[in-house]
Amino acid sequence: MQFTFNNTFSRLSPVFYRKVLPQGLENPHLVSFNANAAKLIDQDHTFALDEDFINVFSGKLVPEGAVPISMVYSGHQFGVYVPQLGDGRAHLLGEVVNKKNEKWDVQLKGSGLTPFSRSGDGRAVLRSTIREYLCSEAMHGLGIPTTRALCIIGSSQRVYREQVETGAILTRLSPSHIRFGSFEYFFHTRQPEALQRLADYVIEQHYSSFEQASDKYILLFDEVVRLTANLIAQWQAVGFSHGVMNSDNMSILGLTLDYGPYGFMEEFDPGYICNHSDIEGRYAFGNQPIIGLFNLNCLAHAFSELIDIDSLRASLSTYQDTYLKEYHRLMCLKLGLQNPLPGDEEIVDELLSLLHMNKVDYTLFFRGLSTMDIDRKYPDFDSLFADQAGFYNWLTTYKNRLLAENTNGTHRKKLMGNHNPVYILRNYMAQQAIELAEKGDFSEVDRLLELLSDPFTEKKGAGEYAKPSPEWGKQLVVSCSS
Repeated sequence: MQFTFNNTFSRLSPVFYRKVLPQGLENPHLVSFNANAAKLIDQDHTFALDEDFINVFSGKLVPEGAVPISMVYSGHQFGVYVPQLGDGRAHLLGEVVNKKNEKWDVQLKGSGLTPFSRSGDGRAVLRSTIREYLCSEAMHGLGIPTTRALCIIGSSQRVYREQVETGAILTRLSPSHIRFGSFEYFFHTRQPEALQRLADYVIEQHYSSFEQASDKYILLFDEVVRLTANLIAQWQAVGFSHGVMNSDNMSILGLTLDYGPYGFMEEFDPGYICNHSDIEGRYAFGNQPIIGLFNLNCLAHAFSELIDIDSLRASLSTYQDTYLKEYHRLMCLKLGLQNPLPGDEEIVDELLSLLHMNKVDYTLFFRGLSTMDIDRKYPDFDSLFADQAGFYNWLTTYKNRLLAENTNGTHRKKLMGNHNPVYILRNYMAQQAIELAEKGDFSEVDRLLELLSDPFTEKKGAGEYAKPSPEWGKQLVVSCSS
C-alpha cells in the first residue's frame, strides 16, 4: 500500500502532539468503503481490495512513511474550560499529498489508548462510527464544509458503554484537524512561542497568501470568523443541529468536525435539542449562531497573545452581520428568490413562525415548495398546516414576491431543487442501518451512503427515505456516547 506522505505537523515540536502507535482491533473486517472519499487521496474503488487495507485501517499495520501521533488541545465544554483534552482515541497516521498537491490528514478514530485518553478506553463503537460516517458524507452531499470519511472497520472486540458493544474504527480525512482548542491549550498553559508557531503553521499550510503580510495574524483570525459564521449559516439553513458545539469541536478551517449526537431537525423548532446529554439546552438549534460567537471569543482570548484587543473586538463585531447575510442569502435561494428586495427577511421570518406553530417538517415543506407551480391555487403540501388560513395568507405574499421578481418558473424550480434536499439523514435511518450492521448486514450503510451523496436528486425506489420519520423514530434519544 503506497502513499505519498508529507508529515508537516509531526515535524513540529513534540509539544503539539505525542507519538503513539494505534492498537489494532481484534478480528477486523470491512463494514463500508467510501470510493468517493478515496479519490481525495488518489485511490479508486479497488483500493479496499489491497491486501494491506484491513490491517492499515484497523490499526494493525502502520503504512510506510506514516508517523502516528495524537494531537493535544483543550477547550470549553458546555461553557466550562477543560485544561487538557487531546486525541483520546484517535491517531493521525500522516498527511497524504494528492496529485493536485492537496494535503489530507488520514486519521484513525477509535484506534486505542493515547496519553490523552484520561479515563476513556480509546475505542469507538460500531454505532458511533456509522453515525459519523454517514453524516459527514451527508453534509458533503449538501455542500456544507466537513471532514470526510473513508471507511469503517468493524471487529469482534467488546467495548463497554451503556451496554456491551463491538469496537470499530472510522478513518477520517481532513485538510487539518487543528481546532480552536488547539490554540486555547497553548494560551492557557502560557506557551506563547508554541501558540505563535501554531498560528504560523496554519498560515503556511492553509492561508499562504497571508504569509508575508505584516498583519497576518489578524488576517487569519478574520478568516476564521468569516468561515465560522458562514458554516453555521449553512447549518441553520438546512436544519442541522451539531449537538456538542464545544470549542474543541470547532475547526480552524471552518469545517464541520466531530459528529456525535447530531440531528437533522424534522418538525421545525428553534428549541430543538438533539443531544439528550444537553439538559439545559445550551446547544439547541436556535442557539447555534450565538454559540459560534462564544467559541470565537474563546479563540480570541488565545489570539490576544498575537493581536491587540481592539483589532480582535473589531473582527468579532463582523460575525453577526456575516452570519445574517449568508443565512438570508441561503434562505432566499431556498425560496427561489435571486434578487433581494426589502421585506424578504419578513417573508422568511413569518414562514418559520408558521412552520413552528404548525409543527411542519422543515425538509418536506421546502422540497414541496420547490416543485410548486405558481399558478396552482392549492398545492399538495398544504395538508402539512393545521392553520390553513395562516398558510394561505403567507403563500399569497410569497407568490406576489415571485411575480415581482418576474422569474422563469422552470429556472426557479431548478434553483430551489438545488437548495432543498429530497433526503436528509433522519435519526431513524441511521438507527436502522446500525441495527442491521450489528447483525452483520452492512447493506443499509452502503445504501444510505449512496443516497445521501446526492441528496438533491430523487432516486427511483427511494420514496420511503423522503417521508417523515415513523413515530418510533421521532422518539429516538441520542447522547454524547453516540
